[in-house]
Amino acid sequence: MIITQYLDSTYLKTPSQAGLSFEENKKIVESFIAEAIEENFKLIMIRPDMVALAKKMILEAQSKVLIGTVIGFPEGTASIEEKLDEANQAVIDGADELDFVCNYEKFKLGEIQTVKHEILQGTKFGLDHKKTVKWIIEIAALTDQQIIQLSVLIKNVVMANFKEENYQDVFVKSSTGFYKTENGKPNGATVPAIIMMLENSSPLPVKAAGGVRTHAEALEMISLGVKRIGTSAAKAIAHGQISDSAY
Repeated sequence: MIITQYLDSTYLKTPSQAGLSFEENKKIVESFIAEAIEENFKLIMIRPDMVALAKKMILEAQSKVLIGTVIGFPEGTASIEEKLDEANQAVIDGADELDFVCNYEKFKLGEIQTVKHEILQGTKFGLDHKKTVKWIIEIAALTDQQIIQLSVLIKNVVMANFKEENYQDVFVKSSTGFYKTENGKPNGATVPAIIMMLENSSPLPVKAAGGVRTHAEALEMISLGVKRIGTSAAKAIAHGQISDSAY
């Protein structure tokens, strides 16, 4: 097992979230891209407005690192039309993978048809463009029952509308890493939630995102069966170091 090929090195802060100017934040993004190239991570996960920059750097380095970006991030409440517009621009700019934030608030309100339509259209767009699609369900915002139900819903939509050969390219993903929890509760991947996702989304693969910060935690997630790990501590994980990263 080559652990770097499970790692989606992630930096998703906007300048305002990081308390930096645009140029200062851009330099951090550049450093993450350069690190992903140097360490040969599976993918660099960045905001849509940085995709073209990543594409340029990766081409210049003749690297095989993939480029991922987030769509409808982080709330997931944008319409599917808005999400598809954002996804289309990301594809034009060079994205290989599209991580859509599922409209989990609509799901919680029982507006299942809206969510099914979004999953169908977003997945179709990605697969039509030969891109990997991931659906972020934001487990910290859901009950255990809702985690199970939403994982099943995504699986059922994909299995009913796409070929078996496509299943490997449609992930269920745990978290944005930006959800505000109370009382110090984790806002990213937890072992119990990942187990629920794995049991209920199969044969679709699962991505654990947020909260995986050590080599041991990454190995535990991989041993459970996740195919990808989203983390801003990718280098620390790869080298067996400790990270104080918040994602």
